[in-house]
Amino acid sequence: MDKYYELKISINPDMEEIVSDICFSNFDCEGVVLSEEAYKDLEMTSSTKGTLRVFLSDLNNNPVEILKTERELLKERGLTDEELGSWQITLDEKENQDWSKKWKEKWTVTHVSDRIAVVPSWLEYTPKEEEITISLDPGCAFGTGTHQTTQLCMKALEKYMPFGAKVADIGTGSGILAICAAKLGASAAYGCDNDETVIEVCRENARINHTNCVFELNTADRLSEQYDFVCANILHNILAQIMGDLKNIMKPGAKMVLSGILNDKKDIVLEAAAKHNLKVIDIMPQDQWVAIVVEK
Repeated sequence: MDKYYELKISINPDMEEIVSDICFSNFDCEGVVLSEEAYKDLEMTSSTKGTLRVFLSDLNNNPVEILKTERELLKERGLTDEELGSWQITLDEKENQDWSKKWKEKWTVTHVSDRIAVVPSWLEYTPKEEEITISLDPGCAFGTGTHQTTQLCMKALEKYMPFGAKVADIGTGSGILAICAAKLGASAAYGCDNDETVIEVCRENARINHTNCVFELNTADRLSEQYDFVCANILHNILAQIMGDLKNIMKPGAKMVLSGILNDKKDIVLEAAAKHNLKVIDIMPQDQWVAIVVEK
């Protein structure tokens, strides 16, 4: 193919995975990168910081209008204009036979902790002693391992998940947290999402990582099983709305990590946790994001 389309969206860098997920769900999208500053002889020559570059193989819908609609939906869910960024959008046609490779250039291994590394599927990497690696295609679905909210969940799993635990990941995206739980020693790892397009991606990611995770189209309010550890990396206002459903799938004494929370929105989630008598045992910060670990 000697032609592709490049969609550029100006966003706050914190919105990278949310907007990436919108693009993968709505467009024939090969890959996404968050552009940064370019330097020559130690002086900045250009800056596209906060610009999401989306590589499209075809235009079978109107990406600009879809993005505008999705931005309004996020505002209805409680995000402010400041949090979202301006979303200035441009769409250009490009001539390049290697277009499908260009978005991979900036991806590298993400060291979440001393013990956990996320490795893009096309890279070769030799893990350190006792290090677990998760092989993932960053162009597959929400949850690439690079965003603070995902990393906080993995750190919480490493710190608080009992070995042999039965784990549920609500809003699983790429399946990375269920896969991480399995590699950390969970006896069973289950993930569900309300987006049917990601389920097969999750299953393929589990296969690539040699884990026996189970993924299905589902939501917390429809689950009858109870778990030793629950992950929920979702927007803060959604977490508050479904806190009761999340509590219901926790065994007595179970722990849960709540993520996807900007620091200045954490009180909304803390109030919801208190309302449902969930005990806060840790608040884990990373940049302007926090994860809250609670116990039933």
